[in-house]
Amino acid sequence: MKQRRLGSLRVSAIGLGCMGMSGIYGRVEEAEAVATVHRALELGVTLLDTSDMYGAGHNEELLGRALRGRREQAIVATKFGQVTGADGRPAGVDGSPAYVRRACERSLRRLGTDHIDLYFQHRVDPAVPIEETVGAMARLVEEGKVRELGLCEVSPSTLRRAHSVHPIAALQTEYSLWWREPELELIPTCRELGVGYVAYSPLGRGLLAGRIRSREDLAGDDRRRQHPRFAEDALPANLALVERLAAIAVDRGCTPAQLALAWVLARGEDLVPIPGAARRAHLEENAAAVEIELSADELRRIEEAAPPGAGVGARYDERSLRHLQPATEGGSREE
Repeated sequence: MKQRRLGSLRVSAIGLGCMGMSGIYGRVEEAEAVATVHRALELGVTLLDTSDMYGAGHNEELLGRALRGRREQAIVATKFGQVTGADGRPAGVDGSPAYVRRACERSLRRLGTDHIDLYFQHRVDPAVPIEETVGAMARLVEEGKVRELGLCEVSPSTLRRAHSVHPIAALQTEYSLWWREPELELIPTCRELGVGYVAYSPLGRGLLAGRIRSREDLAGDDRRRQHPRFAEDALPANLALVERLAAIAVDRGCTPAQLALAWVLARGEDLVPIPGAARRAHLEENAAAVEIELSADELRRIEEAAPPGAGVGARYDERSLRHLQPATEGGSREE
């Protein structure tokens, strides 16, 4: 497996997003989820991404069990800051220094480890200056409980302020052929500061993999049924985008998912996509994308098929959008 760098960490060029192992997109057999983590390590996929709010702690516990006896093989990234309600849904954010410490201690227990390799603030707390939150995170580094720091869904100016307190190894936001707004300011700011970029949902929440043809393909308890890009008025246009990309994938001899991931990888050595997978077959398909070298002509065709702004529908529902900082200081180009 090819590798890339996030701060002092050498990680696999493609990581594994573990969120879907906790029932977010429908029921998953835990034995298969654990086997998927084990297979990831066999393939050299070392960056494993979780959060304390995925399954209200279940995801960290599952990953901890999967890594028992294998912890040294993995680079574990987890997050704090989103407070969950009784229904497991986000119920607010907390970036206070006291909460940073409590959340870290809880994550360490659930993961069954004495350190977190990459610790992200999941959402910024508007009531707490970012300098205070990052200062508390930095103390965890000093104590050896955390190796590197990261931020999720922050604006370029917030990233600069945070980086002035303690080096930020990685920024994590959504980035894919479906949503490209970070190209305007956020990715350039990361490159100016030497911050790596972890791209979540590089397959557009599974849309770009080409396996979803209608809302009926989503299980009844799949949260994407409430997601704007899968709404009845948005899905046809998004599926048309997928069809255009699928035609290029056929010519290339790869799957649509592999084409979409190869495109992210081609955007720069500082980008690390973390496609989600809860089954070994999907993991293996995704991991194989690291071997795909796209030609200039293929990149041109992809740009024509999925230009910036081609995706239809908001990234999240209105409640969730309130907790996201803009990727551009001048406001959003894409809905």
